[in-house]
Amino acid sequence: MKATSETYPEWPEPLSDDAFHGLAGDFVRTIEPHTEADPAALLLQFLVALGNVIGPGPHFRAEADRHALNLFAVLVGKSSKGRKGVSWGHARGLVAASAGDPVWKDFCIQAGLSSGEGLIHAVRDPKEDDPGAIDKRLLVVESEFASTLRVMGRDGNTLSPVLRLAWDGGDLQILTKQFPEKATGAHVSVIAHITRDELRRELTRTDAANGFGNRFLWGAVRRSKSLPDGGRVPEAERCQLEESLRGIVEYAHSLGQHELRRSAEAKTLWHSLYAELSDGKPGLFGAVTSRAEAQVMRLACLYALLDRSPEIRKEHLMAALALWKYCEGSARFIFGDALGDPLADELLRILRLSIDGMTRTELNNACGRNKLAAEIGRALTLLAERGFATKTTEATSGRPTERWFACRC
Repeated sequence: MKATSETYPEWPEPLSDDAFHGLAGDFVRTIEPHTEADPAALLLQFLVALGNVIGPGPHFRAEADRHALNLFAVLVGKSSKGRKGVSWGHARGLVAASAGDPVWKDFCIQAGLSSGEGLIHAVRDPKEDDPGAIDKRLLVVESEFASTLRVMGRDGNTLSPVLRLAWDGGDLQILTKQFPEKATGAHVSVIAHITRDELRRELTRTDAANGFGNRFLWGAVRRSKSLPDGGRVPEAERCQLEESLRGIVEYAHSLGQHELRRSAEAKTLWHSLYAELSDGKPGLFGAVTSRAEAQVMRLACLYALLDRSPEIRKEHLMAALALWKYCEGSARFIFGDALGDPLADELLRILRLSIDGMTRTELNNACGRNKLAAEIGRALTLLAERGFATKTTEATSGRPTERWFACRC
């Protein structure tokens, strides 16, 4: 049964055990009994933070594209009570303690995304009158991502294209005389928090279509339990995690510009997965999950480094796939069958409330009588092509009248 505008698909299936491979799993299992945070939130933010601390050295290649291990993730709750911030505190504490230097904790974690120019400035190259950024690693943590999306939607705002370049790992620059700064070798990661309703309202069709949404891992999160007195991780267990992770970070840094490749066994598994991962899906859900192959490989590289492995083995790929399946399920839960076209989504919502169907005139009236006939026609055509709406033709004394119905399936 398709989700309606008033309902959503089921909450994604819980993360499988494969996703908790290695030290990432040790971290979640150690912290989880002592926090109200969702295990998925703990895992995702830990991996994003780890990828940023490691920096742009270890990487993998897909044809001509070089992929560093920087990740973008959005944690999406039904409400503000999803304990998203609590989960970040645990991940930040562990990774900062294991970073090997105070620079990352003190300078590389920032908030306040508002423009592409501001992002480039944070990781800018040195100039004659400016020593540049102290470190090219940058982890942006946005606890109010709805505000970021609203700012990004303003005319002339350059944040979306610069973020896309940052995920790709390319050099960052805006070709205007007014802003001559550029950033080469930047390593940018993003953690964002938002509620589901805010996200669906603020993420526009353009944001999805232009490749912004598919740079992110989407995680549906909620409070895992109630701890009225809070929780405290035993000191000995926390210290053991820090010591283990410190050694892993040192190992990753020692690899330099190492290219991680799949083992023979992992390559066989990859070949069996590739067709499904690369298969396109419809609607906004399809738009925000269309970089599955690259996302899975970035995750697999991190799982490999957590095992101090210079290659990606089968178990690392399985762990990455398990986490991706959760992110994919989360995206389906978050976006439902939305098309990412505001007018088409609004017409579908209206049609689903009508048992007897509606004419184009009635639909325009329901939209406030401010839509052009061509706009209504384009949106209805899109709904029909995607199988969400159908029409009948009614004979009248004049021109036949179309009556539109939402598909009940």
